[in-house]
Amino acid sequence: MRKIIVIEFITMDGVIQGPGGPQEDTSGGFNHGGWIGPYGDTMQSDVIRAQMSLPFDLLVGRNTFDIWSPYWPNQPFWPGVNSATKYVASNTITSHSWKPNVFLSGDVAAKVAAIKQTVGPDLHVYGSATLVQTLLNADLIDEFWLKIHPITFGTGKRLFTTGTIPAEFSVTRCQATTTGVLMVDYARTGATPRSSQL
Repeated sequence: MRKIIVIEFITMDGVIQGPGGPQEDTSGGFNHGGWIGPYGDTMQSDVIRAQMSLPFDLLVGRNTFDIWSPYWPNQPFWPGVNSATKYVASNTITSHSWKPNVFLSGDVAAKVAAIKQTVGPDLHVYGSATLVQTLLNADLIDEFWLKIHPITFGTGKRLFTTGTIPAEFSVTRCQATTTGVLMVDYARTGATPRSSQL
C-alpha cells in the first residue's frame, strides 16, 4: 500500500500558509508570506534535498497546483516533481499541460483511498491546506514531515483545524537546525490517543 506523507513548513501556532514568498498565498488577507527565508541552513537544506530525491507521486490541492505549475517546469533542480504523477483535488479543472496529471473531483477522500491501494511510490503532499483537512478527517495520512519554525502569526491557514480526528503518532526523526527550526517526522501508529486517569 502506498503511504500518504504530508510535508510542511509550519509555524509554532500551526500556520502553513505562504512559506515561500510574499505573494505565494495572500488569501484571507495573509501578509506574512516568505517566512521561511531567514531560517534556512545547511542541515535543513540537506534534509529537504533528501526528501525531494525520494521516489514519489504528488498529491496536492488546486491552489497549490496553480502556484506550482508555472514554476517547477522551468526549474532544473527538482526533476522528480516534473516526472511524478500529479494527483490534483479539483472540481473545476480536468486537464493541464503540466503532465502527467490526474484530476480528482467529487469524493476526493474515497478516490485517494483507492489510489493508496494501487502499486506505485508514496504520495507526497505539500501545502494544500484544504486537501489536508479532507485527508485528516478520513484518517488517510500515514506520516507528517514537519519543519517547525520558531515564529507565530495568529492568523493564516493552519495544518490542524477543528475537524481533525483523534490519532496517535510516533516520532521517527527529530533534529534542531542552527536557526531553531525543529525538523520532526511523525508516523501514524494506528492507535487511538492514550489518556491517563487522575
